[in-house]
Amino acid sequence: MAHTYHLTRVSENSKTGPLPVTTSSRSTCPSTCPLKGNGCYPEYGPLTIHWDKVSDGTRGTDLKTHAKDIKALPRRQLWRWGQAGDLPGDGTHISHDDLDLVVDANRGKCGWAFTHYDPMIPANATAIATANQNGFTINLSANNVHHADQLFALGIAPVVVILPKGTSKPFATPAGNWIAICPATQRDDVTCATCAVCQHPTRKAIIGFPAHGSGAKKAHAVALS
Repeated sequence: MAHTYHLTRVSENSKTGPLPVTTSSRSTCPSTCPLKGNGCYPEYGPLTIHWDKVSDGTRGTDLKTHAKDIKALPRRQLWRWGQAGDLPGDGTHISHDDLDLVVDANRGKCGWAFTHYDPMIPANATAIATANQNGFTINLSANNVHHADQLFALGIAPVVVILPKGTSKPFATPAGNWIAICPATQRDDVTCATCAVCQHPTRKAIIGFPAHGSGAKKAHAVALS
């Protein structure tokens, strides 16, 4: 399946801050993601219009061209992959060759991503671990705290997790792992550009994102599942 990708060189998103961010077409989203059509943040609000245009090919490029655009970013540039969408893949398996293009483009830069691709699939685990070892940080996205413990135990990548709406204080998971709340969800003076904790591949804390936005009710239900 052909995917489309778009690079916004200076984001106007109040949460990310003025960073380069990419958008991947909806076709990159894993079929098993519980937020797909069910509370996913980019499916609501202004970002939806942009995502629709990337998904139907009105905006964006193929991955090879997209990788060249990323490679042209300044050295040590902090940037985020996938403000909407996921990694290149077929919905079940990450494409190793395509991800290698992204990893190579990121060399000398500080990119990070989140993925709902299943790391319990060995080939996906290998792709994710290899990317993290080579400088492109991929966070494993957990659906709830129990899932977060399972993903953390793999030891291949940092972990983030959806939390029930209104969660505001850090806490320990059932397995004793520490969950820190994303500060950009708590404070107006913090953005991804000023925090960048999700870009750190060896961090020990799981970063929690309380359900928010127009789809908060649905995402809240996923966090409680």
